Amino acid sequence: MAVSDPLADFLTRIRNSGRAQHRFVDVSWSKMRQRLTEILKQQGFIENYLVKVDERQRGTIRLFLKYTNGRRPVIQGLKRISRPGLRKYVGHQSIPRFYGNMGLSIVSTSKGVMSGVEAREKGIGGELLCWIW
Repeated sequence: MAVSDPLADFLTRIRNSGRAQHRFVDVSWSKMRQRLTEILKQQGFIENYLVKVDERQRGTIRLFLKYTNGRRPVIQGLKRISRPGLRKYVGHQSIPRFYGNMGLSIVSTSKGVMSGVEAREKGIGGELLCWIW
C-alpha cells in the first residue's frame, strides 16, 4: 500500500508503539527518516537505532524506544506541522520554542534536516516538519 505522507506514517508508528509499550518499532528506510532518527537519538528521545539498507535503496530502521522508571514513554507527543496539503515555512527567528524548551522542533533546511535549536544557531530557516515532546 502506498503511503501519501511518509513522515506522518513515521510519527504515527512511533506514537502507537510508545502507547502500546513496545520495546522497538520498525519503519521503512529513507534518508530523511534516518536523519530524524539520528536527531531523536541525539536529543535523548530514543535509546538506540539500527539501520539495514539493501542494495536497491530499500531498507528498515529499527528504533528502540526509551521509557521512564514508571514505564511511561519518554516521547509524550508528536505533532506533524507542515503537511502535503499545507506547507509551513519559518525563518530562523520564528522557529517555535515550546514546553519551556523541553520540546523539539524539527526543520528541513537547505543544509539538511536539523533540530530547531541547531537551525536557529546557524541562522537558517526552512520547512517546519514536526514537534516532539
